[in-house]
Amino acid sequence: MGCGYPKDRVAVDLVPGAQKSGASAVRIGSVIRIMVVDSLSHITHYKGLHPNLDTAIEWLSRYTLTELENGRNIIDGDKVFLSIMDAELRDAEAAAFEYHRRYADLQFVLSGSEHWGFTEEAESKGDFHFTEDCGFASGPENAGGILKKGCFVLFFPGELHKPSCRAPACTHVRKAVIKILME
Repeated sequence: MGCGYPKDRVAVDLVPGAQKSGASAVRIGSVIRIMVVDSLSHITHYKGLHPNLDTAIEWLSRYTLTELENGRNIIDGDKVFLSIMDAELRDAEAAAFEYHRRYADLQFVLSGSEHWGFTEEAESKGDFHFTEDCGFASGPENAGGILKKGCFVLFFPGELHKPSCRAPACTHVRKAVIKILME
């Protein structure tokens, strides 16, 4: 598939059509997570997981993200919104994991590439910020990969992830993050 997901993880067919698209979930211990890494050309395979995710997928089929300016773009009020940004990438070893309680992150790169990390073995760092729906934690990286143009990674609420980290030969990225309310 070429979207930066480690090949040694267990593929689990949690989503209709996921195996045919080349996507996989990750099994860490006895817990199955549905964190998804796949090609944007397969994103329609994930319709039906949640109505707000469906809204995001339908919106993506109608608009060209490279034509949008940096900042927040409303798709469906506070249920689904998009942030486009230019980011200096950070060192993965020093970066904290983040997590959300209400929103999923659908992340993709518009130019450049970035390393992303995932863990289930982390300890909270400070208070959870309810207004921003964001908390931070530290721990070892259990899985990770390189996110490049044409691919996406989807992190669901509660999944500890570390985006926007330096990839080989890349220190800057232009990316989009769609926040999807999962309540």
